Amino acid sequence: MGQKVHPTGFRIGGIEPWRSRWYANKKDFPKLLMQDRKIREYIEKEFGSAGIPRIEIERSGEAVNVIIYTARPGVLVGRKGVRVEQLKLDLQKLTGMTCHLTLHEVKRPELESKLVAEVVAEALERRMAFRRAIKRAVQTTMQTGAKGIKIQINGRLGGAEMAREQTEREGRVPLSTLQSHIDYGTAIAKTTYGIIGVKVWIYKGEIERGKKIDFRQGLSMTRADRPQRGGSRGRK
Repeated sequence: MGQKVHPTGFRIGGIEPWRSRWYANKKDFPKLLMQDRKIREYIEKEFGSAGIPRIEIERSGEAVNVIIYTARPGVLVGRKGVRVEQLKLDLQKLTGMTCHLTLHEVKRPELESKLVAEVVAEALERRMAFRRAIKRAVQTTMQTGAKGIKIQINGRLGGAEMAREQTEREGRVPLSTLQSHIDYGTAIAKTTYGIIGVKVWIYKGEIERGKKIDFRQGLSMTRADRPQRGGSRGRK
């Protein structure tokens, strides 16, 4: 078996910022860590239709700031802000602390790996042909401005007796280069034949040395790929 490394965890501390930013002593750390997980699970369960690819959590003193990136902020806010106020109250009950919410709109959801994976999963649940579903997602993402994408699905594809794997790839996806901005996301499709797993890798460009990814800026902090050196090295 090949040894797999999570693309986000591989780059944390380099170009990837932490998704949870706070400090706690040894005694409180497990409790706060579980709180973070419950916050994310609750938001994804209650507001899954809002297209949420990322949730960041910051803590300071007795307050928690939850930063939500959403493709459909109107779904999250609700009419006259009713839903977002209710969410704030629910999170305060969950954590027992004062909660603040910060919303950021995702301008191009086609470049968010988690949202692309969810689109493919929904297509599989609607019984769309799996090859057609992943090819359509690849074309849409590449047309939006990605430099490369890989989609992998695994399970009883097409209702086959034996589970198998199907991969579609276009462009470059340099997983071993630490300066490469690789957005990785997963989703599951609950079909009548069983669960099908969906994994998506999107290559958005290269981050300049000394800088970190700013998710509010999308692709604006990335730069074009540097030219390959050494003549034929790097050719496919």
